[in-house]
Amino acid sequence: MMSLDAGQITLISITLFAATVNGALGYGFSSLTVPVALIFYSNRILNPALVLVEVALNSYVLLVNRRSIPKIWKRVLPIVCGLIPGVIVGSYTLSMASPEWLKLITYLIVLPLILLQAAGIRRPIRSEQLIGVPFGVGVGVLYSTTTISGPPLALLFNNQGFVKGEFRAAIGLIRMVESTVTATAYYFLGVYTAGSAGLLWSIVPSVALGIPIGAYIISQMNAETFRRICMSFDAWVVGFGLSKVLIDLKLTTSPSGYIVWLAVILTDLTLLYGFFMRGPEIATAALAVDVPDGSSRLIPQKAPAVTPDDLST
Repeated sequence: MMSLDAGQITLISITLFAATVNGALGYGFSSLTVPVALIFYSNRILNPALVLVEVALNSYVLLVNRRSIPKIWKRVLPIVCGLIPGVIVGSYTLSMASPEWLKLITYLIVLPLILLQAAGIRRPIRSEQLIGVPFGVGVGVLYSTTTISGPPLALLFNNQGFVKGEFRAAIGLIRMVESTVTATAYYFLGVYTAGSAGLLWSIVPSVALGIPIGAYIISQMNAETFRRICMSFDAWVVGFGLSKVLIDLKLTTSPSGYIVWLAVILTDLTLLYGFFMRGPEIATAALAVDVPDGSSRLIPQKAPAVTPDDLST
């Protein structure tokens, strides 16, 4: 019987948890898996395996929410157009960059995005089409270097008032395109290795088991509360990873480097306290509604008109 090392056991555990979250919310697989897995594996080894899994995972999310595609494809098209040049730049960066510095950049980008979501920031952007392409370029670079794009996408779509089905369809469409383009770019740049292929045996069974578990869990509890608890886990893990890589790069010393982790925990606990004091319902939200001219407008609604299930989760 083959024995598993600490890295493999951790990878199996975190991908099972992340797949459960993805099955419940429609996103979150990479943003939960990567911060933990980077403790044991470099981006260069981890990313190719995750991207191959996500091609299938994102295609499934898009298939399940296909009825909402006609409502959202025009809104997300500029983002999709920006993805391709972003993915090319990010994939080349991955093939050339130092693994430890790439880890540091990953944590520094992801952490504020998680905390912004945790804080419940919602400021609708009126010039949605104008920011689409540059936003897509940034997401493409981020995804192809880290396989993470859920936090910025969720932050944008929450702000823009996508309701549940539209949110999942938009996430599924963008992430299906970015994962497919990234997988292709990795192939031409020679990023795939035997080490990456070996990780698939630890990841695929966890995904197959976690997706239906997540779908069941979300039917039994408040979606917004579940999302917020998962976000706290993500923030704490990213904080730990950031502290560890700062020490590994000798930018600080141990144990003082873990002050960063402590600061993240305290910040998240403060935000978590505020969330539960307000209750899982959102005080105000902007919903996208169709108007006679065929466009969408953002109309503020009070909490009684909106349940967490109606909001993007």
